[in-house]
Amino acid sequence: MPGPMGGGMGPRGFLTDEEKQNMPKVSWQLIRRILTYLKPYWFQFLLVFLTILVSAGVGLLPSIITGRIVNEALFGKDMKLLVQLLIAAFVTLTASQVIGVLESYINAWISNKIIYDMKNQMYTHLLSMPHAFFTTEKQGDIITRMNSDIGGVSSVISGTLTSIVRNIVVVVTTLVALFTMSWQLALVGIVVIPLLILPTRSAGKTRWKLASESQAKHDEMNQLVNETLSVSGSLLVKLFAREKRETQRFETVNDEVTKLSMKEQRSGKWFMVLMGMFTEIGPLLIYFAGGYFIITKTDPTLNVGVITSTVMLINRLYRPVQSLLNIHVDFTRSLALFTRIFNYFDMVPAIRQPEHARRPILSGADIRYEHVAFSYSPDKPLLSDIDFTVPCGKMYAIVGPSGSGKSTIVNLLPRLYDADCGSVKIGDTDVREFDLNYLRRSIGVVTQDSYLFNGTIRDNLRYAKESASDEELMEALRSANLTAFIENQPDGLDTMVGNRGLKLSGGEKQRLSIARIILKNPKILILDEATSALDSISETAIQDALERLMLGRTSIVIAHRLSTILKADRILVVAGGTISEQGTHDELLAQNGIYRELYETQFRKIIDRETEQAE
Repeated sequence: MPGPMGGGMGPRGFLTDEEKQNMPKVSWQLIRRILTYLKPYWFQFLLVFLTILVSAGVGLLPSIITGRIVNEALFGKDMKLLVQLLIAAFVTLTASQVIGVLESYINAWISNKIIYDMKNQMYTHLLSMPHAFFTTEKQGDIITRMNSDIGGVSSVISGTLTSIVRNIVVVVTTLVALFTMSWQLALVGIVVIPLLILPTRSAGKTRWKLASESQAKHDEMNQLVNETLSVSGSLLVKLFAREKRETQRFETVNDEVTKLSMKEQRSGKWFMVLMGMFTEIGPLLIYFAGGYFIITKTDPTLNVGVITSTVMLINRLYRPVQSLLNIHVDFTRSLALFTRIFNYFDMVPAIRQPEHARRPILSGADIRYEHVAFSYSPDKPLLSDIDFTVPCGKMYAIVGPSGSGKSTIVNLLPRLYDADCGSVKIGDTDVREFDLNYLRRSIGVVTQDSYLFNGTIRDNLRYAKESASDEELMEALRSANLTAFIENQPDGLDTMVGNRGLKLSGGEKQRLSIARIILKNPKILILDEATSALDSISETAIQDALERLMLGRTSIVIAHRLSTILKADRILVVAGGTISEQGTHDELLAQNGIYRELYETQFRKIIDRETEQAE
């Protein structure tokens, strides 16, 4: 018999309120879509079902052989037959186990193959999603779809699906065997089943409720521990002298967790006692009925061996029957799992490769924004009538208040977003007509957040050019003012940068990202300067590297430094979602508009700070 938490007990046997509210709609379309992932492995599934059928048949033999042992070997006092039957029982038990191992192996193979296929499909699909998807979707949800949800498919294939088939086959074959031996005893055994199932489900709901409450309190306690024992949390507790209060909070929650755990354990003990009693009722009733039939000669064909076999087969029947009663729970959760996965698969990337993608020559091509409008949501327009041209080989600076849409303007060029109205062109070709890979390989972007993968300096540089030689890497590092840093590292190019480059300083990360762009050798540059938080030495090194990088390239710079702005061929002032002013530094100052206001506030503060540092 299953234990107190088995065979449909615990959360597995019941749907939560949230699951009931979000039950997926069962449709043939959904079922057919799930089957498409199973279809390539139909032959392996056929083998699994055959092993289940054989295993169910072989599983009947030990009970039947036991009846023969009692009737023919023991009552017949035939030692030779007893040995033969015992050997046969041992062989059938062994065969059943071997077949079970084979079934598990094939099941695991199928499950892992399907997970492999789905993870590849999901990863490829997620990489095709636009930048907006990753700025709005929670990273935890994305990882959950990739790992937990797709990983859960394994339990659906190797657990739910085959379990349903196995339980049905076991129940059918066992019932056939029972009614073949004695239909009267079979009916007695079947009548007992509700006596076992109903208390099990009732006790299961009680234990599930206690377990759920206990888990909620455990989560509360873990949250408290994580908050107060983290580096920042423990510092806050000390600075506000709240140790006593936090200790009291922990003791209160810990007391509630302990009481709930004790209740759950007590419930389990009493349940085991009840189940032990109910488990004995079935065999006792069968022995009573069988004895009555034999003593009163109601059924002359009945014997002790048949009664013994019936008891064993009835016990074999209880677990699969109980599991089958929870099919709706397992089936609903399986469909919900696939529904969550399919919800991601059904997200159509807003930015896709055009049907007739173009790869125009970019040499001598200007960048043109023609009456561009854009909004992240229809009710909140961000950009309107953005119209300007960056001549080939020139450097334009974009300035403006925070949140005015500067980054959004440059993000339209590599199609991280697409304009709602108007067009962004390189030469005479709209960027939406470009081959997407060709477009993005032609544009180099240095962002404020210099992201590095957790690998070596060589790995991060070769992300721009896989075939780059060490000489090319060192040349890019020299151009980015990183040669001295590399020479001081014992591992040189094989130096690990850490997660997100945390082993490097801000200036080193920034220069490494510049070296990566130098290796990429793009025709067009987009720079979002990020030197405000760096020391003056790092800032000077980065500025020198940026100047070498921009030399001879068409560049758009979101400028935060007056020194960069002064070197721009033209300055665009963005305010209120449009380009309110444009011109050179002197021309814009003379207009006494937004640019002069920025100069007197934001830029003047930076100039004063730089002057103080120099002194």
